[in-house]
Amino acid sequence: MLKSQFQDELIEAGCDEAGRGCLAGPVVAAAVILPKDYQHSILNDSKQLKEKQRDELLIDIKKDAIAWAIGMASPAEIDEINILNASYLAMHRAVDGLTQIPELLLIDGNRFKPKQDIPYECIIKGDGKYLSIAAASIIAKTHRDKLMRKLAEEFPGYSWETNFGYPTPPHRRGIKELGITPHHRKSFQLLPSQLDLFI
Repeated sequence: MLKSQFQDELIEAGCDEAGRGCLAGPVVAAAVILPKDYQHSILNDSKQLKEKQRDELLIDIKKDAIAWAIGMASPAEIDEINILNASYLAMHRAVDGLTQIPELLLIDGNRFKPKQDIPYECIIKGDGKYLSIAAASIIAKTHRDKLMRKLAEEFPGYSWETNFGYPTPPHRRGIKELGITPHHRKSFQLLPSQLDLFI
């Protein structure tokens, strides 16, 4: 069972992102503050859950959380500052959106860029260890998946409604046949041969 908190005294916000490895779309982060000693029978890392479970959990998380917020960094920002810094930027924006200021950030992963003077702990595979990080992973993924499905309607041919911008064969085939969109990350290797797509 996932832990409800890292320590007992401070107000903690779990932070996670979705879409770091995609070829298209923004990187989306979420920050969540859950009540102390919070418990949930099936809340877990979003990658371990089915879509229906994530959608059901999303309702519980938004209802039960003390505060939650989403932050994004665009493909243009990813190209400008690189995906790692864009992930930090998205997390910072999510923290900025919280209605309560956290006293400790629990970050999924092994690196983070400090957010002002808020203390933080980096936790490898934290979305499978702490409920607040798992909740953030679910909010970030469900929000991003919904966004990519909407973009798939505007830009058909890349199968974003199923691959959500990740480098699947149908997505790469769409790039090869149709070229790129404004939502593609030009700094990424969009095709193995990296065709001259950007002129």
